[in-house]
Parts: sequence; C-alpha cells; structure tokens
Amino acid sequence: MTDLRPSHSVKLNDGHCMPKLGFGTYTTEDTPKSKAGEATRVAIDVGFCHIDAACFYQNEEEVGQAIREKIADGTVKREDIFYTTKLWHTFMRPELVRPALERSLKKLGLDYVDLFVIHEPFAMKPGEELLPRDANGKFIFDTVDLCDTWEALEKCKDEGLTRSIGVSNFNHQQLELILSEPGLKYKPVCNQVECHPYLNQSKLLAFCKPKDIVLVAYGTLGSSRDPRWVDKDSPHLLEDPVLKAIAKKHGRSPGQVALRFQLQRGVVVLAKSFNEKRIRENFQVFDFELAPEDMKAIEGLNRNFRYLPLKFVTDHPNYPFFLKNIDCELLHITTGISFI
Repeated sequence: MTDLRPSHSVKLNDGHCMPKLGFGTYTTEDTPKSKAGEATRVAIDVGFCHIDAACFYQNEEEVGQAIREKIADGTVKREDIFYTTKLWHTFMRPELVRPALERSLKKLGLDYVDLFVIHEPFAMKPGEELLPRDANGKFIFDTVDLCDTWEALEKCKDEGLTRSIGVSNFNHQQLELILSEPGLKYKPVCNQVECHPYLNQSKLLAFCKPKDIVLVAYGTLGSSRDPRWVDKDSPHLLEDPVLKAIAKKHGRSPGQVALRFQLQRGVVVLAKSFNEKRIRENFQVFDFELAPEDMKAIEGLNRNFRYLPLKFVTDHPNYPFFLKNIDCELLHITTGISFI
C-alpha cells in the first residue's frame, strides 16, 4: 500500500530504506496523549508511513495502538511502517539500553522498531524520573561514555530489536567520536537535529553527506512552541515574508515550502501536526519543485536560530551546541566542545 518509490525514500548505510517524509508525535503537557493516537491514525490514512516517536513523549502506548489498528484493518502492513523511537538520557548506561528499548516495544505492542536513536548525547541519573533533579531543583547528570552506549545499540540491532540505529542532536565532533571508535560495527544511519530555514544546518549537512549519514530534520515548521522549552518571543517561521511569497508563487502553503526546501537538499523531514487539514497538507510535498532562485532565497533566511537550545543542560560536558547570543569561542575554551 505504502508508496516507497525512490523519490519518496532514501537508502540508509545499512541497506534499509527510510521514507523521506515522517510524522512527528511529540505532545505538549497540555495535550491529551490520546491526541497522538488519533493523529497517527489520520497520518497513516493520509499516506505517512514514517512515524517518529520517543520514550520521552510518553505516548507510545497510544501511538502503538493506532499503528496496530491500521495494520489490523488492512490499511498498512507492518513492513510498510517505519517506526523510530529514542533512547532517553536516563537509560544511557550500556546495561540499561536494551531494557529501555524492550519497554518501548512492550508499550507499542511491536516485535521490533525500524530505527532506535540516542535522543541526545548527554546522560542523566538513571531511574524512573525522566528529568531527575536534586533538592535544589538542579538537574542531576550522569557520566557515560557515548561509545559504550553506542555499542549497546549495536547489540540491539544484532538481536533484531531494531533494524537500524542512529543518533540525534549530535554535533560533528560527537559523530566523529562514534565513527572513530575501535571495533565500530555499524555507523549511525542518521543524525536527527533541529533544522529549518532559520537554522539550515548547512555545515552539519556537508559533514554528514560524504559519510553516508542521513540528516533528519525536526522542528521543520518552527517547533511546537512548548513553553517548557521554547521562548514565547521566538519568531514565527511560517509568517516569514520570503516563505509566504514563495508559497504564493507556487500556490502552496509556507509549511509545504519549508518541507519541500529540506527534501530538495537531501534532508529527511519530520512534520508534526494534530490538525487533520494540516496533516493532509504536509503530505502534499512531492508534486511540486522549488526553483533554484527559491532555494537560494530560503537559504538566505538562515540566522542560526534555535527554537530548542536545550538551555537546561548547557553545563553538561556533552552539551552539543551553542546558544544564541552566547560566545561560541568562549564556550569552546570553557567546555572543550567544538560546535557546528
């Protein structure tokens, strides 16, 4: 049923294929978890077969049920669905990696996932609390070797619990750490990062492409504006006059233009909406093409602006990127981290 033409999917470095357009399932605190399940059903009916989720979203039961229902009613087969889940900070110790994936599989009601990625390159205190804090409200970090965590992901792949493995929110230096690991068995198939016209990640994309690591973009429409993580004064990407003008030229929406921009750069895109009209609209991005001058104009919008700067972990030694308005050179001096 699912359209897996080459124009709609990309071959990963381990031989599996990933659909170029994915459906995001993150929910804000004030959104009922059931909405994620409802939206996933609509997304599959529309034609999405790449479903992006995570332990941290705390809605894998609802999303898994939606997938199983769509399999049961004949809309899709299991092999049509490409499902991604992520390893959370509190499960980064090698001995906790497989149990974390098995917990997700149990919630999903699935035998395997298609992609298992390290959610972010920093560890936090193990336990049931997803964001552990001390008595003073400070987040409690953990020290874990990323290569040891990666080796545990490799074992999950070997044991058939996931078909592919990758990373998320890694900078180029952290990717190099994995790639240069002695005895590396599998390269990351992807690096999932915030990426949109205001943060086009051109340097990171140029780093990943020759290494056959797919860049997967989240926040492609300007993020969910969750007040826990996103500054309320952040610019509204889809209100940008350049995007609106290009959209008008093509008879499309600014969101469709933002998604199409990424596809033409060779980036896999995730689009999140729980509105049925927008879900349908977001899927209609394969039947038009942006002209070279359109691409150049959108590239000119880059301002290295992050909607999700992960401010709560800036003092973690594995913090992966710089904050807007913070001196990158100073951060390099104080943390030893190089940034892309």
